[in-house]
Amino acid sequence: MNAINEQWPEAQDTAVLRLITAGSVDDGKSTLIGRLLLDSKGVFADQLRAISGSKYTRAPDQQYDLALLTDGLEAEREQGITIDVAYRYFATPVRKFIVADAPGHEQYTRNMVTGASTADAAIILIDASRVKDGQLLPQTKRHSTLARLLGLQHLVVAVNKMDLVGWDEAVFNRIRDAYQDLADRLGIAAFHMIPLSALSGDNVVQGSPHTPWYRGLPLLSLLETLPLDPVRDTGQVRFFVQWVIRHQGSGPDAFRGYAGQIQSGSWRVGDTVQVLPSGQTATITRLLRGQQALDEALPGDSITVVLDREIDVSRGDLLTDARVPTNVRQDFEADLCWLDQQALNPARLYWLKIGTRLTQVRIQAVHTRRDIHELRAVAWNGTLAMNDIGRVSLRTRDALVLDDYASQRCTGSFILIDTATNQTAAAGLVRLA
Repeated sequence: MNAINEQWPEAQDTAVLRLITAGSVDDGKSTLIGRLLLDSKGVFADQLRAISGSKYTRAPDQQYDLALLTDGLEAEREQGITIDVAYRYFATPVRKFIVADAPGHEQYTRNMVTGASTADAAIILIDASRVKDGQLLPQTKRHSTLARLLGLQHLVVAVNKMDLVGWDEAVFNRIRDAYQDLADRLGIAAFHMIPLSALSGDNVVQGSPHTPWYRGLPLLSLLETLPLDPVRDTGQVRFFVQWVIRHQGSGPDAFRGYAGQIQSGSWRVGDTVQVLPSGQTATITRLLRGQQALDEALPGDSITVVLDREIDVSRGDLLTDARVPTNVRQDFEADLCWLDQQALNPARLYWLKIGTRLTQVRIQAVHTRRDIHELRAVAWNGTLAMNDIGRVSLRTRDALVLDDYASQRCTGSFILIDTATNQTAAAGLVRLA
């Protein structure tokens, strides 16, 4: 990040927008990110020299193959596809950006879920030359569905390769109508749509003379103006204990503290906390950020909490506001995106990790599976295979603090881990409503 700060010193204190590019294969996701990096001066000269001399370049003469700026794996460059999520960083005087380039192939849908889980916005790319009779490609529908399920704040639809259809406004309008129908069926309240060419840079950072009929902002200007709720704060205090600190050993200034990050809510010295799942309570006597004493800790602060009495607190416990009732349960429903090559096996136990808490869980039943073509959940009592999305019932060994994902992400999302292979088996979103 030092290079970014040196280039745009005024951006050091600006907000960070985390975004992901998604869509079908060859829609131009990697090229678009490369164009954003190049035109925002986020690429070093030696990087340009490296891609210009690459044996894998597929660009015309005198042009850079911008996809090579993000496709870093040898297999990606050989095949001309994106396989794993690649993260890139750049900044403008207005905002910092962390952008994830997600694969378009169906078999790598799980990688898209990984990248989107921490994103604020998604750019769904659509190749204008591949939309026939208003029929969007399956992966466009799948990634839009995932963006909706994951609750991303903003959705930008980039209609790419408009140069291949002669910058025809009628083509753009047909794609806009098709996507509006998709958004209505998925329950997407609003989205932005931009006609562009990632290869030539039209409407990416600068406007384009080819689209006098387009009245909106170029992509980068739009990303700079998207409003952000940086902490998604619901007011409910959620603090997972990451580490129990024994400071100064047995010295006169010794104390035991509990280190972690406040996910939501705020604390002041003197507040009463409850330790869950045990239910014990205590009062905060000190809040520390490193060696610095704080009067108040806010969402996103990494702190050490010191309590007024010795109680049993361990890694994985959750500290909350004792005055606010908290939902603790073992049985619940969730949407699962199955990530493992081994299909779901209801007869097996899995590890469930939520925050820093690890416990065993059994999947009691599969209720529905999402049909990506019909864009709805259909009744299902079978298993879930890799990239399937389904609603399930689970029962954990230990009682957990759970919130609906839509209201509280830190206690509303989890992963399942295969107890035999230690592979991440699924990503889950708690559904309590």
